[in-house]
Amino acid sequence: MNIPELVQSQKSYFATQQTKDISFRKNALKRLQKELIAREKNIIKALHDDFKKSEYEAVMTETSIVLAELKMAIKNIHSWSKPQRVLPSLLNFPSSAKIYKEPYGTVLIIAPWNYPYQLAFAPLLGAIAAGNTVVLKPSELTPNTSKITKEIVEAVFDKNHVAVVEGGVDISTELLAQRWDYIFFTGSVPVGKIVAKAAANHLTPVTLELGGKSPCIVDETANIKLAAKRLVWGKFINGGQTCIAPDYLLIHTSVKEQFIQQFKEEIFRAYGENPQNSPDFPRIVNTRNFDRLAIMLENENCVIGGQTDRDDCYIAPTLIDEPSLDSEVMKGEIFGPIFPLISYENEADIEKVTSKYDKPLALYVFTNRNSFAKKMIQRYSFGGGTINDTTVHFANHRLPFGGVGESGIGGYHGKQTFDTFSHKKGVVSRGTWLDIPTRYAPYKGKLQQLKTLMKLG
Repeated sequence: MNIPELVQSQKSYFATQQTKDISFRKNALKRLQKELIAREKNIIKALHDDFKKSEYEAVMTETSIVLAELKMAIKNIHSWSKPQRVLPSLLNFPSSAKIYKEPYGTVLIIAPWNYPYQLAFAPLLGAIAAGNTVVLKPSELTPNTSKITKEIVEAVFDKNHVAVVEGGVDISTELLAQRWDYIFFTGSVPVGKIVAKAAANHLTPVTLELGGKSPCIVDETANIKLAAKRLVWGKFINGGQTCIAPDYLLIHTSVKEQFIQQFKEEIFRAYGENPQNSPDFPRIVNTRNFDRLAIMLENENCVIGGQTDRDDCYIAPTLIDEPSLDSEVMKGEIFGPIFPLISYENEADIEKVTSKYDKPLALYVFTNRNSFAKKMIQRYSFGGGTINDTTVHFANHRLPFGGVGESGIGGYHGKQTFDTFSHKKGVVSRGTWLDIPTRYAPYKGKLQQLKTLMKLG
């Protein structure tokens, strides 16, 4: 496929104004919805073939989320697209003012491998709903999901409207060299910086959904049994390969041993005596990521787990007790089923650890003290989070999902996905029946009138 020609053909297609028609967009979304429902079993199989994701997790974290977002977009696309009336300025009297939402044009979406279906189609449907043409680059690390993504898109869309381009780093590099109207990227911080740099060459706006070391704080008042249960789920779902998974645990010294015991029991309850035999525990996506994670286990005190099998890309659900802040496991985002535990005695200890890292994508607090939860939420900057649970803020389409600082730029979900892919165009409509002379030269004697008008707004 000739990438420059594809981009130019999409720009030409966008110039026909066809994608701006609301009925056209809605019909495209309905065709996509029909195809995704028909192919759900194939999608689930592809996810299992890529890294042994169970059917339950595939439905919960991938297919159901996309279908819910699609249903919402189809239902609300007319209201989302309507010009929004805002109060006019007195300086412009008489006038009216509206915000018009228009598509950016031709956009590039680069999807990751950890949720290769959901994180490809969720932004895609928002870009379509907003009226853009789209080139989607799925991850080459999940080839089965990439293949079915391409098949679905080709069955639903004209390639001048939406196209899938498969390939590795060389293809991504060539795509980023093109001039886009918007780029939406989900992935690691280092690659996010490459994307931002490429976008800067053309002053292309971006959304970067990245990651970071997301802390989880458990204080001495928390319900330890429930915290352990919810942390086992949030940390080990998708084999720990979740950008908003709790990366490391800060736990009050007084409840540390109780937590370790409860955590061990919850792992057994979820995955059995040997999680490698559990149909519900996914694998690491490839040997390269396996090797990266295996290094983190070297010379560490694994009080739970620690077992590995490179041939199966398996790493057991693991709890590491009191690693050094200079250790491999504490240097960067883990992105796997390894959970470092660090005890603290006071809030200064919490600050000592968290201050070593950039602003994370998420933060979690388990406590029965509202004052403590509020203090932690207000004290630290992070993309989003949850009190007394993990990752579930992602499921509320009314909340923006995105990072801050090194964990990302921009946000999406629900209506905000539509807004992300829409330029907000402010327009004033002036009346002609009256023309206040204050703004016109000569200005002598008009300064006080101007100050009064400015003060009134």
